[in-house]
Parts: sequence; structure tokens; C-alpha cells
Amino acid sequence: MHEQSITLGKENIILETGKWAKQADGSVVYKCGNLVMLATVCAADDARESQDFFPLTVEYSEKMYAVGKFPGGYIKRESKPSEHEILISRLIDRPIRPMFPKGYFSEVQIVVQVLSSDKNISLSGHAITAASACLMVSDIPFSGPIAGVRVGRVKGELFINPPNELMSESDLDLVVAGTEDSIVMIEGEAKELSNAELLKALSFALESIQQLVSFQKELAAKVNKPKRSIKLKTPNQELLAKVREYSFERLSKANLNKDKLARAKDISAIYEETLEYFRPQVNEEDIKDIKNYLHEMEAEVVRDLIFAEGIRYDGRKLDEIRDISIEINVLPGAHGSAVFTRGQTQSLGVMTLGTIADNQRIENLEGAKEKVFMLHYNFPGFSVGEVKKSSGPGRREIGHGNLAERALKSVIPKFSDFPYVIRVVSEILESNGSSSMASVCSCSLALMAGGVPVKSSVAGVAMGLITDSDKKNYAILSDIAGIEDHFGDMDFKLAGTRKGITAFQMDLKITGVGLDVLEKVFIQAEKGRNAILDIMDKSIAKAASSLSKTAPRILIKQIPKERIGELIGTGGKMIRSIIEQSKADINIDDEGRVTISSPDEDSAQKAIELIDAIFEEVRVGKIYQGKVKKIADYGAFVEILPGREGLLHVSKIDSKRIASVRDVLNEGDIIPVKVIAIDERTGKFDLSRKDALN
Repeated sequence: MHEQSITLGKENIILETGKWAKQADGSVVYKCGNLVMLATVCAADDARESQDFFPLTVEYSEKMYAVGKFPGGYIKRESKPSEHEILISRLIDRPIRPMFPKGYFSEVQIVVQVLSSDKNISLSGHAITAASACLMVSDIPFSGPIAGVRVGRVKGELFINPPNELMSESDLDLVVAGTEDSIVMIEGEAKELSNAELLKALSFALESIQQLVSFQKELAAKVNKPKRSIKLKTPNQELLAKVREYSFERLSKANLNKDKLARAKDISAIYEETLEYFRPQVNEEDIKDIKNYLHEMEAEVVRDLIFAEGIRYDGRKLDEIRDISIEINVLPGAHGSAVFTRGQTQSLGVMTLGTIADNQRIENLEGAKEKVFMLHYNFPGFSVGEVKKSSGPGRREIGHGNLAERALKSVIPKFSDFPYVIRVVSEILESNGSSSMASVCSCSLALMAGGVPVKSSVAGVAMGLITDSDKKNYAILSDIAGIEDHFGDMDFKLAGTRKGITAFQMDLKITGVGLDVLEKVFIQAEKGRNAILDIMDKSIAKAASSLSKTAPRILIKQIPKERIGELIGTGGKMIRSIIEQSKADINIDDEGRVTISSPDEDSAQKAIELIDAIFEEVRVGKIYQGKVKKIADYGAFVEILPGREGLLHVSKIDSKRIASVRDVLNEGDIIPVKVIAIDERTGKFDLSRKDALN
């Protein structure tokens, strides 16, 4: 067994290998406080026959026994991964994937399991480091190590892997993965931070990443396990030259078509013609290789055009945004809606308002949480002209929805100020690059159109990077289209307001990028974001003054918590009566906060009036409309406020003498009465109909 430890900030991290899961190609036990993770990796010896891509699978899972709990639900065992587990699986996958050799197509599976949890330790950065460590002690080829950290910022001070309780005060939630000299992946959210503030946080993160990288290298040196001999898939240079001669010029012309579908049709035709030309000359394995060569040539065409002429396949300049159009309130039955179209990417944003009963409850190792704002992203096959089975959201949909949700979260009003549960859905109608950032724009517009008092509009833009073969020269692209994402080296999504950045996500296909490059990306992205916000503000600059007629009405009233029982009444009699009379739903929390929700304003106001009446003090001289509850020989008992009855003596019923109370009154009658006296000792009061009538 080998062990290595390091102190990072206030955390002591221990890596052990050679003791658990020894049949895996690589395994480590990762310890930090009460946190214990087991990270393992296995790889097939050879690639499958005709395999032409790298099949990497990353599975992150949390065991509920890690915090001494049973899994929720009817079946008391862990089953399909939660959204939280999927998001961390993606966090691990994205920075590790580009670190494998080009042409390595053997299947690799990384599994990271949380066996014991520490509620004060955030898991995301540790999980990335654990996954890298198990690869470092294995014989699998890997251009690592990499490491991950989480960064928070409280009152301007930056923290590495801050405890979860501190993150509630943080205006930054940043996860960074990197090598000893560059950054590979970024993910997170911020409360409108500036470019300089985010760059400072990235630089701060890189210092700790460098320590964790050295830490893994020391462990790998102790293990000293040689890497296995592998056979990388390399091109047949002779065949490649022939394919290039036959099709390169035609591919160059076809790639200049601005229309995605027309371009795809032209490219497909070139592929078919090329394959038919070479089919009599080669075997079936070569046919598959020819397809890959054509694909590589497409990438070369796109990249060379940028470096040679400074323009992109669709004629745009490097920092130019595609044409944008906006439609507001397109769905009359929804509470708010908008369509945002940028080039050939189109998102329909739809907003729904609900009551506290509609919130989403989430349980993981950090405990139970409730969400009152959620954003869901849907990507149907027709958005890219494909036949696709609908089988629920996949990892990509969950990741894109989470990113857009984080982008908008910081501008959503507090629940105490706007007591609605808010759900927005982005339906992707067309996609040609950056549909997640289009979702940010469409959902921001839908919120405003629906009357949600958001702080400001939020826009997002996807940035790309093209590097030359020796990686000395590079070009930064604003608002990348699908082809530029596919053939480029970076996909960096940045969302925010005019004031600052609210969410970000960066993925690379190369093994790292420096802070000097990222600084230029931030500046160019801010320019693009502000240009998009200008267009959005022309359609709707601030939230609508009123909610949709179809939206529920929610009012909040505070009552003394020691008097909650009066509102509920014996056996719930009082609250049921108010609900029945007003037709509104009423919820009361332990602090005396009363939430009244109803389908219309009148119903909500009726409930408020009835609640106010319970806590209103009876005043001498005031006239009330009371209900006759009981009749006796000497008078009647009249309820003037909920649960508050007074005596109307027979002598005070009318100006003239009456023989019997029932000659004038019946139980259930609504009559005007005036309070003429209150007994300060007992609280009982006397009423007069005669004085009220006069």
C-alpha cells in the first residue's frame, strides 16, 4: 500500500492506493475529514473492431449510508443517478476527456463513489482530483495529472474548498480543473462579478491546483507503475493524400454556405461521391477511415479560413454576433413567454408561477433542500432535423438546464418579496450552436414578460477558440455556431447582466489554456453580451407592471406566532371556514407567516379580510355587520368578528318595545350592531341594534 498526504488550506487530504479494489486497473481511496471516496478506473486492452471514437464513461455516485440514512422512496436502495450526481459526473468527465492520447479508442470507465460524507466539505473539486489520481496510479495512458478545486468569495476574500455553510454567504461558486500550468475546465455562478474579479479567482484556484498536481505526481512516483503498450489509430498517409486531392477544394466551397441545412446537404453529397469513387479501390475498414479524413478536412477548412482571412465560414468577423429576433408573450395561456432567435438557434422560453406547494424538494448527502426557482431545458430531435426517440432528459439536457438556471438565479427576487415558485422551460426549436445561452436569453425575456420583478435582463454568449498546430497563434470567436463548436478547441459559455457575470462553463479539446488568453475571452464576451442585451432591451426593458390574468395571486400576511392557534381554530374549524368562504388556499408556517394563494384577486382579498377580522380588536362605538348565532328569551348572541360574540339585549334590539326576540330576529340573520360597552376584566361586550339603526 502507498499513501500520500497534503494540507491545502484548512483541509488535510490523504490518498491511499494498493489496499482497496486491487483488481481495477487503478484505484485510490481519497480521504478528507470524514469524507471518504473510492475512485477506480478500468480500460479495455484494445479498441473494439472498427471503433473510431473514444468511449469514456464517468459515473459519480453518492451512497446514502455515507450519512447514515436510508434512500428515500418506496425502494430502499440507490437506483438511477440524481441530477446532482449527473452534474458532478459531467464535472469529472469534461476536464479528463481531453487528457487521453489522440487515436486512443479503448473503452475506459471511471467510477467515483462517496462512501462516507462530511457535511462541511463540498465534493465537486475533490471528486475531480480523486478521478485523476486513480488514472495516475494505473497503467492507462493519461496526460495528467489534473486537479479540481472549488472557490468561494465572502466579503471580497477568496477561499479554496470552503465549507458548505460558508458558501451560503458567498457571491461566487466556482469549480476549476487544471494542470500545473493551465486551466482545463471552469464551471460555476456568480453574483454579477466583473471580469477582473473572476480572473483573480481563477489565478487563486490555479495556485492550489498546482499543489494538488504535484501531490498526485509524488504518489504516482511511489507506485511507479509503467503505462501499458497501446496501439493508437493513425491515418494512412497515402490514402489521406488521395482523398485530399479528390475532395478538399469542393469541401472548401461547401463549407462557406451560411445555411446549416443546405451546408449539411452539400457536405453529405461530397461524402457520398467521395466514398463511391474510392469504394472499388479499398476495403470496408478504409471506407470508415475515409469518412474520418473528410471530417478532419472540414475542420481544416474552417480553421484555415479564420487564420488566413480573419473571417468565419458564414462571413462573420471574429467578434460578430449573429442576427437576433425576439417575440414576446407568444403563448396566451402561459404566465409569460418569449422566443429568442439567434442565427439558426431558436429557444422558446415559457414561465409558470406557482405556490409554495409547487416547490421542488431535493435530498442528497448535504441534506434536504427546497427550490423555489427552477429552469428545465428540452432538446427535441426536430431542432436539428433528426428523428430522435423521446426518452426524458439526458446528461446534456440536465447540464444545459443547470447552467441556464444558475445564470438567472442571481436576478430572481427573494421569495419573501415575491412569494411565488417560478419554473421556466426552454424548448429548443432550432439548434446551430449555443442553445444553452439562447435559453438564458429567452427565459430572461419570459420572466420579464410575465411580470416577475427581476433585477435586470440576463444574456449569454458562447465563445470559441481556434489554435494553430504549434499552439502559438490563436483566434477568439464570439457566438460560435455548431460547426465552430464541433471543429474548435474551446466552448466557453458566459452569461451575465450589464453589471457583471452570473454564470460560466468552459470545456476544452486541448490540454489547457492560460489566464492571458482567458482575459481576452472575457473582454470579447462582455462586448458580445452587451450587444445582445441592447437588442433584448428594445423588446422589453423591464418587468411587466402586472402578472398575467392566468397567473395565481399570492399575498403574504404576518400574524403574531403566539396567536396562530386562533387562526387555525379548534380542530382547524376557523381556517377551514376562511378557505370555504374565500375559495383561497392558505398556508401558515411556524413563524406566523400566512401565505394566501388564489386564482383571482377578489378571492385573495376576501381571505385577507377574514383573517384581519380574527385579530381585530373590538372597539366601543364601532358599528359592525354581525351574524345572529343564538337566540334566548333575554336577547341574542351576535358574532361581529370571527369567534367574537357579544350580547344584544332584548331592550337594545329596536326603538319600540318587542314582545319576543324572535318577532324581529332569526338565527343566521346579518344585522348592524354597535358596541356600547366592554368589560375590561372579562373581555365580554354588549351590543345595540337600536343605536346602530339610529
